Amino acid sequence: MFQHAPPDSICVVRLSAIGDTCHALAVVRSIQDTWPETRITWIIGKTEAGLLADIPGIEFIIFDKSKGRAAYRDLRRQLRTQSFDAALCMHASMRANFIYRSLRTRLRIGYDYARAKDFQWLFTNRRIAPEQRQHVQDAMLSFARTIGVPDKTLRWDIPLTEAQREFAAQYCDEARPILVISPCSSQRARNFRNWSAENYAAAARHAQQKFNCRVILTGGRSELEQEYATTIRRLAGDDVVDLVGKTSLKQLLALIEVAAGVLCPDSGPAHLATTVATPVIGLYATSNPLRTGPYFSRDLCVNAYPEAAEKYLGKPVDQLRWGQRVRDPGAMGLIRLAWVKEKIDALFAKI
Repeated sequence: MFQHAPPDSICVVRLSAIGDTCHALAVVRSIQDTWPETRITWIIGKTEAGLLADIPGIEFIIFDKSKGRAAYRDLRRQLRTQSFDAALCMHASMRANFIYRSLRTRLRIGYDYARAKDFQWLFTNRRIAPEQRQHVQDAMLSFARTIGVPDKTLRWDIPLTEAQREFAAQYCDEARPILVISPCSSQRARNFRNWSAENYAAAARHAQQKFNCRVILTGGRSELEQEYATTIRRLAGDDVVDLVGKTSLKQLLALIEVAAGVLCPDSGPAHLATTVATPVIGLYATSNPLRTGPYFSRDLCVNAYPEAAEKYLGKPVDQLRWGQRVRDPGAMGLIRLAWVKEKIDALFAKI
């Protein structure tokens, strides 16, 4: 599309969530590496901006959804003097659809018809090539290919300050590898991705006893996450470091960077770990790790999704719509502790 001359400017729209903005960053980095002079503007969510907005060479415009209609007015005001050669519409939702109308560009590139959720295809005029059964990261990289950016070695290079690295360094001990456990996923409606706190505690004890791990708990400030931390510490011992609700996103990334591995469900920390090449033991039952698993650690994922699909949807995986979720609170209970211990063993066998 821009094979003969690089575009002067590109607008990227990916508002949330943490994992998906990490996927989008790989796309942006590929564009920067191919066309270093191209001006890139990224419309991003407020929380996600806390992780990425200090990246040099990118203009970030924050869309704060908590403001309601005022968020769109703020966005139009900030965009009123800007035009773009292309917009990469990497967020398929009705909220994002209304943003696309605010962009002054002749080229709005969205998902193909099968993946253009919430009628995104009505708000775009060019689409990425249809592909079946792609990982989310590969789907987003299709946007780069569509505008003429060749495949490249993926990089993220999220900036960390010296203070953020020092925060993580205080937990380092050459004699004890760090296992970060982030037990809870986002608490959205019917988002049943959390394994039990008791099982996490047993997995922590296994890592402590067999590999002399320093186990560090991370997470947000919700009541549920605090309850998980209390239960895991009670069952796994006072040696567990509880940082639940006590880190910024940047501090969490710095901590994950120095860890030997991360144990978590389908959630942001799995993809943060990918950006710093830290292995991830992902726990999957309600979603398919072949689609949303940590990109370089799918071999370490515990995959109970096929069993959950058969039990709760009555179909094998190959008969389900790609990306279909299992919306049942019992699904994560299908993950056996023995499977997780095997993956912990496999992780440390590589180190």
